[in-house]
Amino acid sequence: MKNLWDDQEAARYQGDLAQRVYTSRLLGRNPSLVLHGGGNTSVKVQETNIVGETEDILYVKGSGWDLATIEEAGFAPVRMPHLLKLAKLSSLPDPQMVNELKTQMTRASAPSPSVETILHAILPYKYVDHTHADAVVTITNTADGFDRIQSIYGNKLVIIPYVMPGFDLARVCAEKFSAEAGEQTIGMVLMNHGIFSFGATAKEAYDRMIDLVNLAEDYLKQEGAWELEKKQPIVPTQAITQSLANLRAEVSQVAGFSVILNRQTDEKSLNFAQRPDLALISQQGPATPDHVIRTKRIPQIGRDVRAYAEAYQTYFNTEAAKVKDPKTMLDEAPRVIIDPELGLCTVGQTAKSAAIVADIYQHTMEIIERATQLGGYQALSATDIFEVEYWDLEQAKLRTGGTPPMFTGEVALVTGAASGIGKACVESLLKRGAAVIALDIQPEIETVHKRADYCGIQCDLTDETAFNQALTKGIETFGGLDILVLNAGIFPPSCRVADLSQAQWQKVMNLNLDTNLMLLRECYPFLKLSFKGGRVVVIGSKNVTAPGPGVAAYSVSKAALNQLIRVTALEWGRDRIRLNTLHPNAVFDTGIWTEEVLTARAKHYGLTIEDYKTNNLLKVEITSRDVAELATEMCGPLFSKTTAAQLPIDGGNERVI
Repeated sequence: MKNLWDDQEAARYQGDLAQRVYTSRLLGRNPSLVLHGGGNTSVKVQETNIVGETEDILYVKGSGWDLATIEEAGFAPVRMPHLLKLAKLSSLPDPQMVNELKTQMTRASAPSPSVETILHAILPYKYVDHTHADAVVTITNTADGFDRIQSIYGNKLVIIPYVMPGFDLARVCAEKFSAEAGEQTIGMVLMNHGIFSFGATAKEAYDRMIDLVNLAEDYLKQEGAWELEKKQPIVPTQAITQSLANLRAEVSQVAGFSVILNRQTDEKSLNFAQRPDLALISQQGPATPDHVIRTKRIPQIGRDVRAYAEAYQTYFNTEAAKVKDPKTMLDEAPRVIIDPELGLCTVGQTAKSAAIVADIYQHTMEIIERATQLGGYQALSATDIFEVEYWDLEQAKLRTGGTPPMFTGEVALVTGAASGIGKACVESLLKRGAAVIALDIQPEIETVHKRADYCGIQCDLTDETAFNQALTKGIETFGGLDILVLNAGIFPPSCRVADLSQAQWQKVMNLNLDTNLMLLRECYPFLKLSFKGGRVVVIGSKNVTAPGPGVAAYSVSKAALNQLIRVTALEWGRDRIRLNTLHPNAVFDTGIWTEEVLTARAKHYGLTIEDYKTNNLLKVEITSRDVAELATEMCGPLFSKTTAAQLPIDGGNERVI
């Protein structure tokens, strides 16, 4: 493991807390040390309070902060004297401990202190680092892990048998540390949990962490348990998109809410999924208590989705019966599905949660395989896992989580998404919790957003092969499809019928009508699987009900599309798919309204450009955001009993009325 300390970079961080920020970020840069909010760091300082008294303060990483990006504001300042008094108690319920920690903070706006705050306080060192280093966890998760750790580190570390995080862990550490620590002690190992390092300076604590982890990595290399066996995995030759969507639908039905299904088919994931001993090694528990997740698998090709669903049903029924409130099962904790053909699939209520557990399990696979090569993987007992999963503090988080956004767990596909109404629809859907597949012919569609719930794909929608490839990529990213927004289209320059060529006519018909027929047809198998019922919103036009001269091709294409939607609504109603159309007019912040078109249309009606923009009964300008907000609402519960509707959004047009 490489030491990332840089003197010039470190010099920019002046002061004890700033140095704490710097080395915390160094630890956070290495995913083999900490992942997605894991790990913990602290520093002990003296500060003068408002009445001039000097206080001993522990700054410890606050809840919700990630070491990779933490700032000074991410550390919670807690008064040390009270923490040391708490550590001497014989018992302290964890909910009460959390209350004590919060009441002893010196900054009301600070995040909640870590549940390991008392543990950090009792360690007699200025800087304390805690990581879940993969190499160390690998060794501790073996039958003789305690002896192996002792042989590697000798008196450099104090070894703590597994105790669930919280007050009991702090009390055990205090007793063991006072009895066993000596002059050579520079760290501590928590079995099945992680490793600590200490130092008088931030650099010393960080350097020691890297050195200690390197000793563990060197040991694995010496024991022939570092290099993983590599085989050429069997890559599926048939499309599995429909099976993936079926699986997501079944899991959603069992869970009782829509879920995102993340699929990983890299070489490492497929190799692990195709191990002959997978049924054994994948069911022995998580690598650390922070990674309490379940794996479900069937041994055959991933086609029998009912077997997966039954596994989930068994899990939910069994576990829910153990807790007072079964509703607490419906949380954001993702689950893992491993299949020889599907690879690694992770389930979450959001794309972010599913992606996070995919990252975690990628590391868990390496830990399991290395521990297996070392002599056999042995994780926490089922009892310990259950205690962590239904820990009072975790259940309290679930009960106070609030109402999730409208489209949490759902997937939307938007066409023509790089600008105008399409781009606004993407933003509106993301804001309401949906994962979005955004398609556009412009390459910038791929980088409009950089977030786990966005998948931008450059695609020529008139190319059916290209669209199906894009759809496959989107389905494999999020697992299915619930919402389809048909927005892509062209508004050609004004042209009278007498001058309208067949080529001009066909170009407009091809994109505005024919392509949308293809999109509807190809998306249908996925929309009908939606847990809440599929939804389609078509961005139509005022020209459907009130066409104007010079726009024959555009008006006819939109009218034909509108008729197609009406017929489709008749056919798809039994599949719980509802289709509705919006008819905007004069939305001038879209790509079709070029300066040339705008000038020509204003001139045609004898108006100035400004008057033309507000040429409606309400004298208001219609924006892309206005249309997008209404389109998004039409996919929500307010319109749950509406299909085949046509709704104008035009400020009131006399010809339409």
